[in-house]
Amino acid sequence: MPPVSIVGVNCLDEIAEYIRPMRVRKALVISDRVLADTGLVNKLTNVLDNLNIAYLLYTEVKPNPTVENVEQGLKLYRDHLCDFLVSFGGGSPHDCAKAIALLATNGGQITDYVGSNRSKQPAAPLVAINTTAGTGSEVTRFCVITDEKRHVKMAIDDWHVTPLIAVNDAALMTGMPPGLTAATGMDALTHAIEAFVSTQSTPVTDCKALKAIELIAGNLPQAFYNGNDMQARVMMTYAEYLAGIAFNSASLGYVHALAHQLGGFYNFPHGLCNALLLPAVCAYNLPAATAKYGRIAEAMGAATSVSPPQEAALAAIGAIRRLQQELKLPTRLCELKGFEERHIPTLAANALQDVCGLTNPRRASQAELEAILRALL
Repeated sequence: MPPVSIVGVNCLDEIAEYIRPMRVRKALVISDRVLADTGLVNKLTNVLDNLNIAYLLYTEVKPNPTVENVEQGLKLYRDHLCDFLVSFGGGSPHDCAKAIALLATNGGQITDYVGSNRSKQPAAPLVAINTTAGTGSEVTRFCVITDEKRHVKMAIDDWHVTPLIAVNDAALMTGMPPGLTAATGMDALTHAIEAFVSTQSTPVTDCKALKAIELIAGNLPQAFYNGNDMQARVMMTYAEYLAGIAFNSASLGYVHALAHQLGGFYNFPHGLCNALLLPAVCAYNLPAATAKYGRIAEAMGAATSVSPPQEAALAAIGAIRRLQQELKLPTRLCELKGFEERHIPTLAANALQDVCGLTNPRRASQAELEAILRALL
């Protein structure tokens, strides 16, 4: 976990009191063009200006950050003698900044760090500021970078990439369009559900995952239909934060393992991939975690503690599907422009190698993962 986490409305201004003691001089700010063009990133740079801290903006990060993004950012960091990083945005800027921070102190290529805890040295200091309520990247040890040449997403699981300061300011999220609100919210729901049924779950992660599921079920539709509903936005920031804590320790499963392949192969948005895959993977996992899916149904208001276990577990999947439809998200792979059925064997084979699948409650063969994807055609 980051040593400092700040959650609330207009809490961005509070970071000054935590950055000042760091005695840093120049920041590389990692963001994207949309946040730069809309001027939202100015809320951050105003804070840095007031602290008399110099900064350099890198806003070329793609929705699925690439090896090229990391290399460009690292060159800027070194050439301009920066001594810390600030990521401003959703999971894409955060993951890109994490990779840059890791290479800034450890050297080598980002491909050297694929897997678990491959680095030797702490990463460069990183402050992660969220503008979406879904990724959880601001509080986690995970970093996902796309290798465009091989069309794969590389998962880096390393405690050294965990940011020093995490900020979830709901006031930064009111301008999120409904589609992004829906996709990132379902990303957070996926984090919470996969962490809850994970083979590495504990009572500590379970309580956080369940509360996140409850908050998302109760607030995501409101945030989707009314982006200015501040109460819904605040509750979604807490939900994504709790889900991040949960999967940071309990890890994830086949939803993410498959979503990484769809994102790496076709450059599809990560949140949309998770939302599409979640009900199908839950249905596959249900025999191995029936009781836990019943508790998920309770948290979503779709069952009670006295509901028959199998009935409650199925109700959880039904509740996820209804939420998916209410948020107007795709439910079939054919709705994702560019998807080709012939790639299914490759996608399934690659998913089996993804570290996220290691804690799935039910172990799958390549044929079973192919069947999950074919069921979504």
